[in-house]
Amino acid sequence: MSLRADFFDALNGKRNGYLPFDFELCPSLGEEFKERTGCEDYHDYYGLPIRKYSVEYIGGTEKFNKYFDSLENISINSWGIGFKKGMAYHFNQKIHPMKSFSTLSEFESYPYPDPERDFLWDNTADVAKSIKSRDLIAYANMSQTIFETAWQMRGMERLMIDMAEEPELAHYHFDRVTEVRCEFARRYASAGFDIIAVGDDVSSQLGMMISVDMWREFLKPRLAEIISCAKKINPEIYIFYHGCGNLQAIIPELIDIGVNILNPIQPECMDPFEVKKRYGDKLVLWGALGTQRVMPFGTSDEVRKACMQLIEKMGRTGRFVLSPSHVLEPEVLWDNIQAFIETVRKYNKR
Repeated sequence: MSLRADFFDALNGKRNGYLPFDFELCPSLGEEFKERTGCEDYHDYYGLPIRKYSVEYIGGTEKFNKYFDSLENISINSWGIGFKKGMAYHFNQKIHPMKSFSTLSEFESYPYPDPERDFLWDNTADVAKSIKSRDLIAYANMSQTIFETAWQMRGMERLMIDMAEEPELAHYHFDRVTEVRCEFARRYASAGFDIIAVGDDVSSQLGMMISVDMWREFLKPRLAEIISCAKKINPEIYIFYHGCGNLQAIIPELIDIGVNILNPIQPECMDPFEVKKRYGDKLVLWGALGTQRVMPFGTSDEVRKACMQLIEKMGRTGRFVLSPSHVLEPEVLWDNIQAFIETVRKYNKR
């Protein structure tokens, strides 16, 4: 069978002896990979089944310049969010262009990106087709979908104050972000991608950062609209939701609005086996391998043991993708990455 057939059989709960897997290296680990192997692409080198794609922004950033006190050492993205390099590795400070807004008219005059004209969509279908022609899974990345994009533009504290005290401003802001995301969802689905990744970090490791009622008012209906835009075009497309922390309070409602895959199932704050027991017949679970202790600070034997436990208890019945629960950061030892790969290869025999 093809890799794609094995992958989707596993996602659909068929026991075919194949365990889908995934991981992402931070830039410094990516450089270490190149030095150690002499190869450029770790996805190809390790046989990762997923290839991720984000459409290129071509709209220019000059229109955002007036929202910054200084442009020195700052890069600006398609939403006008500023990034200033931090003191360590790849970490950045975010600079919020809307932080001083106090009136609706300021929001209305802000140059939100135009989802049709500001992005290079011409070759998107060819990208998806090329990925699939290599027997790989075409994954369109649209995470930081609503809440995270909105607060990075406005500032988290200011946005939360808006939600509590100035809901008209928050609703307008969320609506404008949602309009862009809906068009993205339609275009990715039309282009033939297998998976669209959405998601927002709305929870800490202790629980929700905002009340469930507030999530239902401001975020749930908009996320449902985005998902609906994709599924109206392709009802079979997989919707992947990324949300760090303990979001158990909203898992049933994510299922209700069309989420098919839940990530990252952080083991430091959620019991992956309990989540599997409760929702494993309704959701594909993707992640569950800890990146706070096991991957950076465990021994290679501990990594193998953790992987095998997840495979035995979650993977053999399908509907599970083994993956670290976040990007592998600089503290992760090379031997631990190899232990992860070797365990997967031993199980898959591929």
